[in-house]
Amino acid sequence: MNPPLLSTTDTVDPIFYYILGVSAFFLVAIAVVMIVFVVKYHRRRHPYPTSQVSQNLALEITWTVIPTLIALSMFYYGWAGYLTLQRAPEGAMEVSVTGRMWSWQFEYANGRLADKLYVPAGRPVKVDIRSADVLHSFYIPAFRVKKDAVPGMTTHVWFTANETGSYDIFCAEYCGVAHSAMITTVEALPPEEFAAWYEQEESAGEGEELTALLSRYGCLGCHSMDGSPSVGPTLQGIFGRSVTVEAGGQQRTMTADRDYLRRAILEPQAEVVTGFPPAMPSFAGQIPQDDLEALLDGFTGGDKKPAGERLAQEQGCLGCHSDDGAPRVGPTFKGLFGTQITVERDGREVTTAADEDYLREAIRQPEKAIRQGFPPVMPPFVDLTDEEMQAILDYLKGLK
Repeated sequence: MNPPLLSTTDTVDPIFYYILGVSAFFLVAIAVVMIVFVVKYHRRRHPYPTSQVSQNLALEITWTVIPTLIALSMFYYGWAGYLTLQRAPEGAMEVSVTGRMWSWQFEYANGRLADKLYVPAGRPVKVDIRSADVLHSFYIPAFRVKKDAVPGMTTHVWFTANETGSYDIFCAEYCGVAHSAMITTVEALPPEEFAAWYEQEESAGEGEELTALLSRYGCLGCHSMDGSPSVGPTLQGIFGRSVTVEAGGQQRTMTADRDYLRRAILEPQAEVVTGFPPAMPSFAGQIPQDDLEALLDGFTGGDKKPAGERLAQEQGCLGCHSDDGAPRVGPTFKGLFGTQITVERDGREVTTAADEDYLREAIRQPEKAIRQGFPPVMPPFVDLTDEEMQAILDYLKGLK
């Protein structure tokens, strides 16, 4: 009951056509008999019943036995086909696929990853199917295979692409707002071309590496790289952009710095960008630390400085203040937070703690309290948002 067929198509199609043919035959036969009986036994021709036959054993046996045999034959061929679909041929190439909202990621025995399923034409391929989040369904219409991707389970399908070409892969189970975009392809290559691709070292430039990582983790299923709208905000120029988010039931405007991007990947529900659904799953525990840092490097151009340090540099603060204790036009930032300092306020010298309130005032209204021993040359920074101000304060706190 597991005949050695060349492909899953050879398994499914004959059974489908057999059932379709039997169904079509009986549809036509029953319809014809009904029409004949309606005409032949119309009441105008036979106003009164004339037959005295109460039963016909042979006829009853016939219309019981024949449908039973047909149904049993359908079951037999269907069961045989099911067993064939379940049993991958020996020597089939094994590939793993992970479904996540809303993309497919394929992993090969040599560790190579791809967002398309590359296979050698003419060779059976077994695909082990997993889900990283919710229920999906791995469906390749061209090869008549479909199997659910169930969280916590591993299922599989197998198929043979007898001809080279590109064949669609869909998710056939509704899995969220971008379900319809969860599409990729089987790329059936000539065996020698597949072997070259399989053994090829993965190398890419900086921008290409970022795109490859985004594809690997399914980010491009919901975020564009060209500014076009999608399920989530575009990733074009995301670093340094001002974003309005909803956090704790309130709207806030933030700068998309490295820290924000890290939170957006690991804790996406904590700060949801206004105007977009809270549909992004958390990648905490799903993405290796090296890949996370590589993603952030790709977004930030390799800038690993904390947001506050970068803001202090961008705003020109480090032109007058050092962060290593060296003297400059203004007092050093190193060790400043929490110390007692002397300032001139309203014409009087007073001693105060360099806490958050003082530093916030010193940045936004520097003329109110002039640090003793330094010239009153610092301009006010009134355009900083609360989030940017807090980032700078956090940076100053860390300069022990």
